[in-house]
Amino acid sequence: MPNEIPKFYKNPSIATLLSFLYTGLGQVYNGQIFKGVVFIVVYFISIMLMTVFIGFLTTPILWIWGMVDANSSAHKINRALANS
Repeated sequence: MPNEIPKFYKNPSIATLLSFLYTGLGQVYNGQIFKGVVFIVVYFISIMLMTVFIGFLTTPILWIWGMVDANSSAHKINRALANS
């Protein structure tokens, strides 16, 4: 169909890699801007909390959660695009 709107699939590996580099970037790549900004701000606060040691617990949890969420969100977006 020549007039079909192009579908822009998300690469889950790129989303995961971006969140590996800094939590929230994978969500931004997926087009989930608000969610990505929330992850970025909370992750930054968690890094600052390392000065009182609680950040040593929260930072790795947020980092892993960000990568898993970016990957699963990219898969969900791709499934929705494939079914539309």
